[in-house]
Amino acid sequence: MVKEKVVIKNLTGLHLRPAGALCNRALKYKSKIQFVSGNTTANAKSVLSVLGACVKCGDVIEFECEGEDEKEALEAMIRIVNEGLGE
Repeated sequence: MVKEKVVIKNLTGLHLRPAGALCNRALKYKSKIQFVSGNTTANAKSVLSVLGACVKCGDVIEFECEGEDEKEALEAMIRIVNEGLGE
């Protein structure tokens, strides 16, 4: 398992559009991909799970990836968040 923290920079947090972008990227990998935000753990491959985490601008989330392509998956998740999730 690999883990890394990242700060959400989107002014509106993880609303539907960026949540969808995050999930679409996560679905490209075989590994289990989730993130922890506060006391909530969300499945990065589920839009409802991501939205349910109620992540706001400035929140720190920690991605956890586990599986055969975990390192590539983690790099992709950090990259898409840092790039603004399509916004």
